[in-house]
Amino acid sequence: MSARSAVADLESRGGRLALWFLAPTAAVLLLVVAYPFLYNVGMSFTNWNMFHFRDPAFNGLTNYAKLLREPEFLSVLLRTFLWTGVNLVFHVTLGVGAALLLNRRLPGRPLYRALLILPWAMPQYISALTWRGMFNLEYGSVNLLLGRLGLGPVAWLGGEWTAFAAATLTNIWLGFPFIMVVALGGLQSIPEELYEAARIDGAGAWRRFTAITLPMLKPVLTPAIVLGTIWTFNNLNVIWLVTKQGEPGDKSHILVTYVYKAAFTYYRYGYAAAFSVFIFLTLFGIVKIYQRAADREAF
Repeated sequence: MSARSAVADLESRGGRLALWFLAPTAAVLLLVVAYPFLYNVGMSFTNWNMFHFRDPAFNGLTNYAKLLREPEFLSVLLRTFLWTGVNLVFHVTLGVGAALLLNRRLPGRPLYRALLILPWAMPQYISALTWRGMFNLEYGSVNLLLGRLGLGPVAWLGGEWTAFAAATLTNIWLGFPFIMVVALGGLQSIPEELYEAARIDGAGAWRRFTAITLPMLKPVLTPAIVLGTIWTFNNLNVIWLVTKQGEPGDKSHILVTYVYKAAFTYYRYGYAAAFSVFIFLTLFGIVKIYQRAADREAF
C-alpha cells in the first residue's frame, strides 16, 4: 500500500469514527428538537382544540388566517417588540456600565460583583413573585418608597401600561447581570497598553471608550445581545407572574404569554401552534438581521 493510500485509509477511518461519536448527539437532537418542532408545525394545520381533542382534522391555513385577523394581534406584537427593545437597551447600558465600574480598582470589588450577579443567580420565578409583592398598591415597598419621596401611590398592577412597566422593571433587574458578566470578561482581555498609548495621544475618557473599549467589546457583546434578544422575546415567566397572567383584562400580554394562555387556559392547541410558528419565524428573521449586520462589519 502506498503512503498516499495509507493516509486516505486513515482519514476514512477517522471520519467513520467521528460519525459514530456524533451519532448519539444527533439522535438526541432529533428527538428533543427536531421532532417537537415538526410536531408543532403539523399541529398548526389542524383544528385541535378542546372540542376536537381526540379527533383533530387537517384545516390548512385556517389557524394562520385566524391569527392575522385577531383584534389583539397587532397590539400584542408591538408590545412584544417594545418589551424586547426597552429591556435590551437597559440590559446593555446597565450591564456595560456596571462592568466598567467593576473593572476598576475598587475596595470590596468582589463583594460588589457578588451583589450585582445576585439577580441573575436567583430563580426567576422567585424574583418575579417578590417583585409582584413589591408593586402591591398598599403594602409594596415601591409605593412606600414613593411615599417617602412625597409622591402618591401608583396602582402598578391595575393599569395596562403600569403593569407592563412593572414587569419591564423586574426583567431589567433580572437581565442586566448577564451582559455585565460578558462585558467584564471582554474588558479584562483588552490590553492596558492601548489605553496608555491613547492617553499619551491626548484621548479623553469618552474617546478611549468609543475608539478602544466598544470596538474591542463587540465580538463578545454581539452574541450576548443575540441571546438576550431571544431570551427576552420569549420570556414567559416575568410577564406571566408579575402581571398575574396578563392582567388587567389580558392587556399586558406579549406573544409568548398570549400563546401560553391560548393553549393551556383556552385549549386552542392548533391555534397556539400556529402562533408558535409565527414567533419562531419572527425570531429567525431577527437573528438573520443580526447576522447580516455582523457579516457587513466583518468585511
